[in-house]
Amino acid sequence: MMPAALQLLRPKQWVKNGFVFFGLVFGHAWHTPGMLQAAALAFVAFCLMSSAVYALNDFRDVAQDRLHPVKRLRPLASGALSPSVAVLLTGLCSAGALIVAYQVGEKLVWLLCIYGLINLGYSYGLKRVVVLDVFLISAGFMLRLLAGTTGLGIPPSNWLLMCGMLLTLFLGFAKRRAEMLLMDSEGGAHRKVLDQYSPALLDQLTTLTGACAVVAYALYTVDEETVRIHGTSDLIYTLPFVLYGLCRYLYLMHRQGSGGDPSQDLFRDVHLIVAMLGWMAVIAVLLRVT
Repeated sequence: MMPAALQLLRPKQWVKNGFVFFGLVFGHAWHTPGMLQAAALAFVAFCLMSSAVYALNDFRDVAQDRLHPVKRLRPLASGALSPSVAVLLTGLCSAGALIVAYQVGEKLVWLLCIYGLINLGYSYGLKRVVVLDVFLISAGFMLRLLAGTTGLGIPPSNWLLMCGMLLTLFLGFAKRRAEMLLMDSEGGAHRKVLDQYSPALLDQLTTLTGACAVVAYALYTVDEETVRIHGTSDLIYTLPFVLYGLCRYLYLMHRQGSGGDPSQDLFRDVHLIVAMLGWMAVIAVLLRVT
């Protein structure tokens, strides 16, 4: 039961909660006493709450998951775990997340509650509303960014929020496209909202959000306020890594059928790994993150 329970909580997806650390870097708060500890607690809190959401989603979607070639292997869909265990884990992880968040402050607790409510609405019907479903997924990442800024007492950057929103919308629409192609004409049986999308529409949406994300990031790097805060006008040299990463992701999506799980795709492709590490290295040098 323990391996199945751990699989239900999807620890591989916890990498998404790394968004809470962006505020430390771009807010120049990594040297502030106690801030690293607060960010680590926020990360743990979001890991627990996101695991609660995954358990709830699997509980709600067990019948649909059995029709999916990959998701049918999940603990509930395969019968390795009973639905009652999923409900219990949802409650325990939710309570644990709020307890950990309270150690940081009330703002983080409220952000975590909003995250939970959004995902509750998503699981119980909003995921069937075309386009809104992807915006709700993006909202979850915005709350992670806010948790790493407002939740820790760091003023949030509008540029950071905008770039994060556009990037997560791009990944969300790419995920829908991958699901549609994987399920072929039976996508609606697994996820009803897929019947309202089309490959052409999703191609346009990924192109639109991806292009906007690159332009927004480019403008951020040369903005006067950005130069003043970070003390450098050289952030523009991180743009090639971002642009290459998105172009590579589009290639993998269109030519190799990737995009269904961004957190795994990121660590399976050497080109994406190098682009990410290159971006991080240049950021660390320019912002003097030591």
